[in-house]
Amino acid sequence: MPPSPAPAPVAIGITVFRPTPEQVATLRARVAAEARPTIVFDNGGLPASVAAHLTACGARVLSAGDNIGVGGALDAIARAATAAGAAQVLLLDQDAVFTPAQVSELEAAMARLRALSQPPAVVGPRPEAAPGRKAPAYPRRPEIPDFGSLVPVAFLATSGSLIDLQAYARIGPFRSDFFIDGVDLEWCFRAWAKGYGCWMETRTALPHHVGGGVIRWQLLGIEMPRQPPFRMAAYLRNSVYAWRLPHVPRAWRLRQAAYLPLQALLYWADSGYRPRVLAQLAGAVLDGLRGRLGRPKGLPR
Repeated sequence: MPPSPAPAPVAIGITVFRPTPEQVATLRARVAAEARPTIVFDNGGLPASVAAHLTACGARVLSAGDNIGVGGALDAIARAATAAGAAQVLLLDQDAVFTPAQVSELEAAMARLRALSQPPAVVGPRPEAAPGRKAPAYPRRPEIPDFGSLVPVAFLATSGSLIDLQAYARIGPFRSDFFIDGVDLEWCFRAWAKGYGCWMETRTALPHHVGGGVIRWQLLGIEMPRQPPFRMAAYLRNSVYAWRLPHVPRAWRLRQAAYLPLQALLYWADSGYRPRVLAQLAGAVLDGLRGRLGRPKGLPR
């Protein structure tokens, strides 16, 4: 079998929304240190002076003039990377601290995965918890063996994920109607269903900063990020809606059917059992059952 041709350059895609001064400083340093083409999507709140500085440093800054959600921003980045001639795009959020050397590690991992019969869709780093936060957990695919340091997983968070753009074109775009939560999970389930693999490179790691702390139910061993109500509502809504999608595995649906009520109860308890929060969570579940997606209710402008 002849070797695959060398891939085109990797593009870097970064989504931002109301970045803090510290996140702006990280973004500036990221663009300055990266020789690869960089695309920044502003979902709102990026100062015009910062956008101008990033552009002067060689980055391409995109905006729809409104918050179109994570899914819409990632699709815009993927389209721009493809138009720029990139074969792969490394997706990052504004909190991510991921060095150019780590990007190269994922690029090398993607190249190794091309030796497999099942083409790779995405490879990402091992998740770690930033101080006071909870790292996401990636369930492994037990029917597929590890490939050296690479572990097949059901899904990965988009931040830190290196996406193969040819695979992306065949799998389809991220679900913009999910807006924020579950976008990565649904896309990876769809990738597996279409014959592509999702892999975690265990030799490199990325700390995750999701939420504003951790909510714990020690008796049941449950931990979840502490999120604002609109985020928790979007998570519930999208999870319930995903049960109807044929590419979402039955085992995952059953797990979520048991787990989501416990998470909702834990979140409500953490809110002080406020009736308004309970009504918002119940409304989110109803929206998921009825297929009412899009911009979450209560999303800050």
